[in-house]
Amino acid sequence: MAATLTFNTAFDPQTGNGVSLAPGLVRVTAPNASAYTFTGTNSLLIGHERLALLDPGPDDPRHLAALRQAIAGRPLEAIILTHTHRDHSAAAARLAREFTVPLWFGGRHRLSRPLRRFEINPLARSCDWDLVPDRTLADGEIITAGDMTLSVHTTPGHCANHLAFGLGDDLLSGDHVMGWNSTLVAVPDGSMADYLASLDKVIALPQRRYVPAHGGEIMDGPAYAQALRAHRQLRNEQVVAAVSRGARSVGAIVRAIYPSQSLLVRRAAGLTITAHLEYLQALGQVQLSRRPWGLRITL
Repeated sequence: MAATLTFNTAFDPQTGNGVSLAPGLVRVTAPNASAYTFTGTNSLLIGHERLALLDPGPDDPRHLAALRQAIAGRPLEAIILTHTHRDHSAAAARLAREFTVPLWFGGRHRLSRPLRRFEINPLARSCDWDLVPDRTLADGEIITAGDMTLSVHTTPGHCANHLAFGLGDDLLSGDHVMGWNSTLVAVPDGSMADYLASLDKVIALPQRRYVPAHGGEIMDGPAYAQALRAHRQLRNEQVVAAVSRGARSVGAIVRAIYPSQSLLVRRAAGLTITAHLEYLQALGQVQLSRRPWGLRITL
C-alpha cells in the first residue's frame, strides 16, 4: 500500500542565501514566490571548485546577484535546465553569456501532443520557446557537472522536455516531484500518461532523497512518489464517478471534486482534470468531444 500523501509547506527558503544541502550541492531560492511556485524557484549550484548551475530561475536582479555571490568567483562550466518553463529558465541565456558557458537541457520546448481544433495552450506564455540548447541531454547519459557527476533521466509529464538528475544519493527532481504540492499537468504542454510513467521510472531509481525545484527536500522520495501515484489514481476514479453522476464538463467535474477550494486552486485543478480526462479517454473509460466552448464528456 502506498504511503499517505502529506504535503510539507513548512519550508524556510532563506531566499537569496546559499544553503548547503550536501557536499557540492548548494540551493539558492529565487524571490519569485507565488501560488504556482510556492516559496520560489530553487536554483542549485553543483560542484566544489568547479561548478554547474541547475535551473538559474527568473531573470531577476536580486536573484542574479545572489547566484553570483554563491558562485564566489569559482569557474562555472555549464548551465543545466530541468525544463523550459520560464520560472526555471528565464535567466539562462543572460547568465550563459555573462559566464561564457553552454546551455544543456532536454531540447527546445515542445508540446506533449499537437494542439487540437478550438484548443489554446493555457501555459503558452510560461514557456521558453526560443531557448536553444548547446547540448541536448539524453536519457541515461552520465555527464560532468562542474567537478561532480550527474546521471540524466528523462521525466516527461509536467512538460515534454523535463529531466531529473541523479547526484549520488539525491535525485534533483525539478517539478516532476515536489513535496509542497502535487505537480501541475496541463495538456497539451504536459501529459498525464507520461507523468505517471515518469513516476514509475523515478521510483525504480536508486536515489532516496529528492531535491525539488520548489520547496524542501523529500527524505523518502520513492515512497512519496508512490503516494503521488496513488493520489492520481484516486483522481482518475473521482473523475469517472463525477461523469457517471452526470457531470458533462470540466467545470462540473472540478465543482464536484473541489467544492470549497478558491478560484485560483480550481483553475489549476481544471487544467490537471483535463489531463486526467485525456488519460481516461485513452483507456476507454470516458468519451470526449471538443467544441468551441469546451469539452463535452460522457462515459
